[in-house]
Amino acid sequence: MSEWKARRFWTSAKVRPAGDGWEVVLDDRPLRTPGKHPLILPTQALAEAVAAEWDAQADVIDPNRMPLTRAANSAIEKVTPQFDEVAAMLAEYGGTDLLSYRAQEPEALVRAQAEGWDPLIDWSATELRAPLRITHGVIPVPQDPATLLKLQAEVAALDAFGLTALHDLVTLPGSLILGLAVIRGRIDAETAHTLSRIDEEFQAGRWGRDEEADAAAAARLAAMRDSERFWHLSRR
Repeated sequence: MSEWKARRFWTSAKVRPAGDGWEVVLDDRPLRTPGKHPLILPTQALAEAVAAEWDAQADVIDPNRMPLTRAANSAIEKVTPQFDEVAAMLAEYGGTDLLSYRAQEPEALVRAQAEGWDPLIDWSATELRAPLRITHGVIPVPQDPATLLKLQAEVAALDAFGLTALHDLVTLPGSLILGLAVIRGRIDAETAHTLSRIDEEFQAGRWGRDEEADAAAAARLAAMRDSERFWHLSRR
């Protein structure tokens, strides 16, 4: 038996004001989330981008080509009802942030990590007032509780759409500082992805590339770019 697939049923997707936000209508039918919640978006720019995703669909709807729609659904259905839990989970990355854990050797890798990560450690200390401790090796380094509280406050200050955007920017590279640096405009998603892969790229240079690893890295980069775009569109 062939798998059932949703097919295009509308002529055009448009946006219109809805309460305190904007909604997308497919002909005269407002979009809803998979759980049937109203899909109310915080900005006209995001609504227009979501509408463009729907207009770009061919005969068969492909959710994989609709990252902004998926993110908006997540913000409404998943993040909003458990905001505190999601914020706490992302804030916990500050206690074991990738940028705090450095290689002991070889010297070339130690130097590459320092050159790439130290500016972000300095940025966290000055811009966020959240200085992180650094260690070499895998032994856990306890962070100052005051630093962790400041990082928690940064995350908790976001709205549900911002928290949704931050999620992949933190979890995919394994660094709260990289994620916060992206949404604050210090770096872009591609730079954050590159900085998170210093060790992997160093090893690939020594031992050769792995196609599966490269494909997984490319998928992570694409997801981070989508999250960065979602962030900017939800702010306008």
